[in-house]
Amino acid sequence: MDSSKLENDLISEIKLTPIQAKIFLLVTWYGKMSAIQIAEKLKISSTTAEKTATDLMTLGGFIDISETEFEAMHPRFTAVNMYRKMCEREHIEFKRNKIVDSIGVVLEQAYDDARTK
Repeated sequence: MDSSKLENDLISEIKLTPIQAKIFLLVTWYGKMSAIQIAEKLKISSTTAEKTATDLMTLGGFIDISETEFEAMHPRFTAVNMYRKMCEREHIEFKRNKIVDSIGVVLEQAYDDARTK
């Protein structure tokens, strides 16, 4: 699955913004990063990177490693966790979503590879 398909699925199924989807995928693929590193890789301001990464913590996508570093949780859990939180926010019944499940499956190998270098 290519990154644009994953981004679109995160936007359509979990209701992430495009920048949230990009940052979530970046950190999931490459491992923990600071807001400055995120900003440099995506060519955005560090303020935007920090706010978006903090928002992703609230949405269930990230954990904070320190005050300046963000990390994604395992994608199989994270995708479903973010979907569950979106259902709560949107007052939608939470039920199995095959697209959301596939996001976690597709990201799992890259996530593991980035953390076992």
